[in-house]
Amino acid sequence: MCQIFAGQDPEDYRPITRRLRLNGQSTSIRLERNFWTIVDGIAQREGMTTPAFISKLHSEVLELRGEAANFTSLLRCACLIRQEQFTAAGDGIAAE
Repeated sequence: MCQIFAGQDPEDYRPITRRLRLNGQSTSIRLERNFWTIVDGIAQREGMTTPAFISKLHSEVLELRGEAANFTSLLRCACLIRQEQFTAAGDGIAAE
């Protein structure tokens, strides 16, 4: 039953840390490789670099919520939302 999940290539879920600036602060974000692929695709579709997209998202979260608690989880959930949108539209996966 779980072969599709258990049989994944370990490289797909290897964590990767990227350093960037959010609102002028230097920080790092650690996500699994497949999530970075989706985030990169979202940024590209928005006509932005990945750091610019993440910074804009972070700013919007601060504006709406006053804080960006557990921002990496928010990024993962954003990836799931994008995947659901693409699935509903019949476009397959959001990754480029």
